[in-house]
Amino acid sequence: MTISRSQLSVVYAIIGVLAFIGTWGQILEPLKQYGFFEGTVRFWTDLMVNESSRFIAIDIIFLVLAVVVWMILEARRLEIPGVWLYILAGLFIAISLFVPLFLIHRQRRLAILEGTSTAGTMTTGDLTGLLILSSAVLIYGALVFMH
Repeated sequence: MTISRSQLSVVYAIIGVLAFIGTWGQILEPLKQYGFFEGTVRFWTDLMVNESSRFIAIDIIFLVLAVVVWMILEARRLEIPGVWLYILAGLFIAISLFVPLFLIHRQRRLAILEGTSTAGTMTTGDLTGLLILSSAVLIYGALVFMH
């Protein structure tokens, strides 16, 4: 199945919006209760409470580092301006929002450079795998959000 750049951008936008709702739904109360500075300190301290939280914190921190390196190189290769705005906003607001926004910008730039509206192709297996993974992410996200 051929995926257009506009379809892919819609998927990225949905991921970013859901990630923003999910992340900020978790942080607003501590920020309101403790203020920005203490709330931020408590956030990072809370990530160290047990093995599971430390695992996911380390996993995400190093994933973010790898993604940031790729974003910088990709922005330079495609001459996408403002990559550091995406990175800084991602660190202060939510990287799970700003990586998809960068990916949308990247798709727009690729459409200009390549002159095509095709982003790529996926097999039925790819789509099935993404549907299963997306369902698991949405279910777990909903459980976390309601916790």
